Amino acid sequence: MKTIFSEKLPRILKNKKRLEKKLNIKITNRGKEVHISGQPEDEYLAEKVIDALNFGFPFSSAISIKEENLEFEILNIKDYTTRKDLERIRARIIGKNGKTLKTLCQLTKCNFEIKDNQVGIIGPPECIENAQESVISLIKGSKQANVYAYLEKHQPKPVLDLGLKDAL
Repeated sequence: MKTIFSEKLPRILKNKKRLEKKLNIKITNRGKEVHISGQPEDEYLAEKVIDALNFGFPFSSAISIKEENLEFEILNIKDYTTRKDLERIRARIIGKNGKTLKTLCQLTKCNFEIKDNQVGIIGPPECIENAQESVISLIKGSKQANVYAYLEKHQPKPVLDLGLKDAL
């Protein structure tokens, strides 16, 4: 049984039935603590999904962690800069009218969410590394155009399925 402290408890309780059904777990809560019980691997995935919901991702993006075998990572902006004007750094990541964030989503095939001084990323394991590098580059002050060029040049190669995955 795992326990997670949740700031956005209403979001989890609203989707409780769907979460329990899709993740094969049982969810109970006491105050702001959410208790998850089930098989260990189901608990691990449920913890990732609930963390993503707490971070601010929509339900569809959070549940895709289980359904599509995606990864969820959090980058702390303060870990990569010593600057004090964090609003300006967040603005660089978001871009004008959210344009930079949309472009990053398209180039990396990942979903991004910004909360306080953290950037949440949900995406395929082979794309997460590029997404992290691009956000870190923006935090450190690289131009958006240079980050886009880097991402276009370093697209992950598609994994060829030789029909072996189903056999396992």
